[in-house]
Amino acid sequence: MITQKDIQEILKNYDTSQITIGALGGHSALDVCHGAKKYGFRTVVVAQKGREKTFAKYYKTRGGKGCVDEVIVVDKFSDIVNEDIQEKLRALNTIFIHSRYFWVYFDDFSKVENEFRVPIMGLRQGVRLEERDQPLNQYHLLEKAGIKIPKIYKKPKDIDRLVIVKVNEELRGYERAFFFASSPEDYRKKADELLEQGMISEESLKNAIIEEYIVGAQVNFNYFYSPLTDELEIMGTDMRRQTNLDGILRLPANEQLELLKHVKPRLIETGHVACTTKESILEKIFELGERFVEIMKKEVPPGMIGPFALQGAIASEEGKEVPVIFDVSMRIPGSPGTRFTPCTGYLYGETISYGERIAMEIKDAMLKNALEKILT
Repeated sequence: MITQKDIQEILKNYDTSQITIGALGGHSALDVCHGAKKYGFRTVVVAQKGREKTFAKYYKTRGGKGCVDEVIVVDKFSDIVNEDIQEKLRALNTIFIHSRYFWVYFDDFSKVENEFRVPIMGLRQGVRLEERDQPLNQYHLLEKAGIKIPKIYKKPKDIDRLVIVKVNEELRGYERAFFFASSPEDYRKKADELLEQGMISEESLKNAIIEEYIVGAQVNFNYFYSPLTDELEIMGTDMRRQTNLDGILRLPANEQLELLKHVKPRLIETGHVACTTKESILEKIFELGERFVEIMKKEVPPGMIGPFALQGAIASEEGKEVPVIFDVSMRIPGSPGTRFTPCTGYLYGETISYGERIAMEIKDAMLKNALEKILT
């Protein structure tokens, strides 16, 4: 693992008056670049050949427009760890903002942890912990923090209610071929169909998580934790748009039943919708985030840095609204729409994006000569 001492050595060769903020070309790069430009930073995007026009053409800075100053085009995203690409990034004095998009293009996360010698704003090893097969995985951390999670079934034969089976696709391991089941027999039938179609493998099925399906209003709680001030902020709330599930749900019930004879629901994330939560549950949302921050300090030092999200649903239990968390993002979430919810406006006077809040934190760390506190 690249250590804090390594980061300090890299920063010695940086001109910290000319910092560039960088991101991988997808997920949240435009959000990051927009915020960085607002606070006077230069920006760089590493884009994959054939997918670079968004950054190199449509949002390239020119004539007072755009937010992407520099584009480095690579044959494939994983080439970012190649030494020549790293040298270009370090020559630009780059602080990199990582996302899940950044990590999933590597078969082995240790490539980023050990070989990517560019400072990352955030917890470098955080995305690994989003994987459910890691020792310190999100379920372990959520339980240690005392945060309510769905019931997890160790074996299909134990299924006694509606569950969601979280299994990775065979072709695209970073995408999930989730399916629903209500009994052991239903599980076997649907699993066999996906195996026959080549959507999943026996290996991925063996490593699948069988999780109680929470009936409630789904919502993602998006946070920002500052090690500089030891304060937690709610950046906003949103919910996912998923294909083809959203298309199925827009049909009348009788049409859904007919369609489901021919089409299986898929839960591939394609975007987000900004949504609000009422003020009476804001305290609960803050408490969840504070618990998670504290457990991360103990279990995975230095703990959370900057953006993260707890994703789940508000369930009704005995007449009470209870947040249940079933997913964690330990880096910038993929929803630039959170700025259109009011939480940051209550704090800063106007709503701000994740990209802006990240740039604010980097600027503050530079003024306090404390970049090492937010970089890993």
